[in-house]
Amino acid sequence: MATRKPKGGGASDEDDLALWRHVTRDARPLPGRQPPAMPEALPSSEPPPAKPEPPAKQQRQPRKAPPARPRRVPDLEEGSMVGVDKRSVDRLRRGTLPVEARLDLHGMTQNEAEAALARFLAGAQAAGRRCVLVITGKGAAREREMFESPGVLKRMVPVWLNAPANRARVLAFATARPQHGGGGALYVLLKRQRQG
Repeated sequence: MATRKPKGGGASDEDDLALWRHVTRDARPLPGRQPPAMPEALPSSEPPPAKPEPPAKQQRQPRKAPPARPRRVPDLEEGSMVGVDKRSVDRLRRGTLPVEARLDLHGMTQNEAEAALARFLAGAQAAGRRCVLVITGKGAAREREMFESPGVLKRMVPVWLNAPANRARVLAFATARPQHGGGGALYVLLKRQRQG
């Protein structure tokens, strides 16, 4: 008959084992039986650590898709048709779209002109304008003769139209017709602003 340990303390498992060995030291097994093997120490009363579940039984977590990279918007070239229908580009080239706002960059430095262009495009788009005219001028005659190229602003405006903030607003651009300034001006077709 097993005895219970008194509550609130008492002998430890190791003490019990030592006592049991002392009591049974002279005991002999019955004829034909082997004596039971005595443990060196009693097993710990703490439960064994939980075994991890084998990988085969674990549910596979669905793989997460890598974060989407922002799509790079292709650069615009004069008269190109990236993300706009052919009819709209043809009307832009022919100057048949109504010009709803104008920006004249004459007399500005490059820094002033670049900032003015960005403000103008943002304001025009916010006002719901679709086709605007940007007047660059052709450059001074002396500059055109020396460098055999158009003026600085005429060269730089297409570059600035492709800057990320501006490119997000612009669908297309084309050289203006003579009645709107010809080679010294550009028609710019703006995206409609999303209502949100």
